[in-house]
Amino acid sequence: MKPFTIAGIQMKVSATHSNLEMMKLKLDITMNVYPAVDLVLFSELCGYGPLTYYAQELPGHFEDEMKAMAKKHKIWLVPGSIFEKSGDKIYNTALVINPQGEVVSRYRKMFPFYPYEVGVTPGSEFCIFDIPDVGRFGLSICYDMWFPETIRTLAVMGAEVILHPTLTGTMDRDIEHSIAQTMAAVNQCFFFDINGLDSGGIGRSTVCGPDGRIMYQAGSTEEIIPIEIDMERVQRSRELGVMRLGQPLKSFRDHMGDFNIYNPNKKHEYLESLGPLIKPQKPEQLTELKQRESMIQLPVNLVE
Repeated sequence: MKPFTIAGIQMKVSATHSNLEMMKLKLDITMNVYPAVDLVLFSELCGYGPLTYYAQELPGHFEDEMKAMAKKHKIWLVPGSIFEKSGDKIYNTALVINPQGEVVSRYRKMFPFYPYEVGVTPGSEFCIFDIPDVGRFGLSICYDMWFPETIRTLAVMGAEVILHPTLTGTMDRDIEHSIAQTMAAVNQCFFFDINGLDSGGIGRSTVCGPDGRIMYQAGSTEEIIPIEIDMERVQRSRELGVMRLGQPLKSFRDHMGDFNIYNPNKKHEYLESLGPLIKPQKPEQLTELKQRESMIQLPVNLVE
């Protein structure tokens, strides 16, 4: 076994000013207390909070500061995500920085939390990266994991560890714990789900092993979470099965089939019947919305 230690940092996040200096302080503290740490992971939107008002271009000041910190401590660094301004679009983007202070990848969140994450454009490319002599890592952000196809794709691409910065301050955190465990088990991988505090979430970060069991679950206070992992656990799980039972990745390989629900040209009558992607409405407001929709569709039906 070649030990590799990942530290999640669960910290308070402000929505009114930059959290950059506090992130740097937390990094310094982490590496002073736990010098064996190889990779540090912060929560989603940790740098500037959840407001698109603070969107900035990449590369930029935040990226430069994080590159310098990774190089200073000679660690791999995923500093959560920030809102990235690119032309007239805004993305929720996470960085991967190596110990030489170089950006090796940027990942744009594929599933913004619609209809709440207003004005954010979905990304379209998956993110995996290799750490020499350790293994392959995949990057996912918050709501992405609610769509199992995203994590399965990373696993099929060879990811053995999923790094998952999140920002959850809502009552569905228990559900997310279940999803994190499930994603770890059905993809036979380590899963690091790191949440923030205050404007950055309600904490309760979770780390799961390739058998789906929780290795550590944080509380709702600031914490540094250093977890040493053994990549051989992933390899043995994928070769011999979860708890030496189910072998989901090999079974998926051998019976992948043609899941035609994913055909982009296929219309799904039931899904279309669910209505628009909107925030929950009072019954009378929903009725008005449906009436407006039917009026808009009427000319199309008449033409047909």
